[in-house]
Parts: sequence; structure tokens; C-alpha cells
Amino acid sequence: METEEIRLDAEDRMQKAVENTRVEFTKIRTGKASPALLDTIKVLYYGNPTPLKQVATVNAPEPRLLTIQPWEKNIIGDIEKAIMQSDLGLNPINDGLIIRLPIPQLTEERRKTFVRLCHKLAEEGRIAIRNIRRDANDQLKNKEKSHDISEDQYHTAVQDVQTLTDKYGQQIDDLLAKKEKEILEV
Repeated sequence: METEEIRLDAEDRMQKAVENTRVEFTKIRTGKASPALLDTIKVLYYGNPTPLKQVATVNAPEPRLLTIQPWEKNIIGDIEKAIMQSDLGLNPINDGLIIRLPIPQLTEERRKTFVRLCHKLAEEGRIAIRNIRRDANDQLKNKEKSHDISEDQYHTAVQDVQTLTDKYGQQIDDLLAKKEKEILEV
């Protein structure tokens, strides 16, 4: 059934758009320490840029502190350098065995900047979902024009795609509300 394949493809792509938005939100710093904050950091490991979590253990023992324990002591300097070169604005404390990363309190202005960034990322996610809806509707329209599906099947399928659009748009709104609450929490 062609309309079902189009609907399933649209749903799969919308799920990926929501997941991408979720991943982007984890990269935004809140006032609370989260190991996901360091997911984008790459460390030079034997000459290759390697994700930090593949060369060290990252923990959040306290709400405002991350600890990084490298699996090999000789790369602790490289990890420290990678953190300082990142755009996170964090200052690592190296004691030779472990790196402590204190997370400073966010200022009100910084919080508002992060909230605006979250709104922008959420809107990008919604735009992606609407583009997927448009693609699915175009495919359905072409099927209807070529008489592969009836007019009734076309209208039912378009309604199904709109239901998916509403569902995944709401998921992005929920993610945004949760992240905004997290950022504004003092």
C-alpha cells in the first residue's frame, strides 16, 4: 500500500528530527553539571581526534562539578587542552590523575541567551517536521494525480500525515519547555 509507505517514511524522518533536536538541546549548558555537556569535545589521541567519552570516564559527582578520569594518564594534558579550546567557557583543574571541571553559576543574561538559542533550535526542528510533511503531501498528491490512489485515500493519508506533524511538533514543544525550565532554574 503506497500511502502507508509514505506515512511510515514521514514518521521515521519526523522521529529523527525530534531526536536531532533533543541532541542539540543536550549541548546547551544549564546551571547543572551533565556529562552530555562534553559530548562534542574531541581529544587528540595518538594523532586522531577522538570523542572524549572514548578515552575517559566522565561523571557528575556534584550538581556543579564534572570529573574526567582518563583511561591513560599520558593524555590528561590533551584532554585539558581540548576543554580549554572548546567554546564551553569552562576552566579545568588538573591534579595529575583526574580533571575536575567546576560548572559556574549562569548569569541572568546568559540564561536568557541560552533560552533564545533553545527557541531557535526548536523552531529549526519544527521547520524540519513541516518540510517532511510537505514532501509527504507532495508524494501523495503525485500518486493521486497519476490515479495510483483515490481522492478519498489521498485525503485520509494527508490527514494522517498532519496528525504525525502535530504529534512530533508537540514533542519538540515539550522538549523545549523542559529545557527552558532547566536553564531558568536557579
